[in-house]
Amino acid sequence: MSGNPIAGASYLLRGLTLITQAGIRQYVIIPLMINTVLFAFLIWYGANQFSHLIEWLLPDWLDWLRWLLWPLFVVTALLILFYIFSLVANLVGAPFNGLLAEAVERHLTGQNPKQSDGFGKIALDFIPSLISECKKVLYFLIRAVPLLILFLIPGINIVAPFVWIAFSAWMLALEYADYPMGNHGLLFSQQRLKLQEKRMMVLGFGGAALLLTLIPVVNFLAMPTAIAGATVMWVEEFGEEQGKQ
Repeated sequence: MSGNPIAGASYLLRGLTLITQAGIRQYVIIPLMINTVLFAFLIWYGANQFSHLIEWLLPDWLDWLRWLLWPLFVVTALLILFYIFSLVANLVGAPFNGLLAEAVERHLTGQNPKQSDGFGKIALDFIPSLISECKKVLYFLIRAVPLLILFLIPGINIVAPFVWIAFSAWMLALEYADYPMGNHGLLFSQQRLKLQEKRMMVLGFGGAALLLTLIPVVNFLAMPTAIAGATVMWVEEFGEEQGKQ
């Protein structure tokens, strides 16, 4: 049985309620503050450089164009930030995400994962977390390129968007389930095999996470919400089975 996609989506909603709980929210607030400061700096720096560029490009008699160029800059900057936020947030938050999954599991079960080191985990997991992210990016690229080619093939390109959505949902599920499963020592290849046992349920979870990432502003909470939801899914769907091994 590959699982129920609706049940998978419900885990994301449960994750949203969990990230506000005492003992958990600190692992959400810290990376969120880091990302906020980082993006505030990037916005300030970009606006400052754009202002200098306008000064250099426009003569005095075209000064009125500033009122057209600035809105264009704002819209462009917002679009760029929207698309790169998830990538940067994952890189910045990666060392904290394992702690978030650990805190959620402890809240649910009253026990720590097998590989629990508290805040010392941030320093220990910094390089391994980045390596894991790189492996996931490689896994994504190897499969994404052939899928993108489908968009160029007449006839087949009709179904290409649906295939891409399913693939994106699967990738997000892999991304977020990595943290609770990694806390139990499962490698990326082992995680994929285990999640494939309940593929439809996992796709339901990933699809809900994908939808959340597409909602502006709300998507700032997509990552911690999905990690918390993935941890609930791990505990209830896979954790008991793992404990018997």
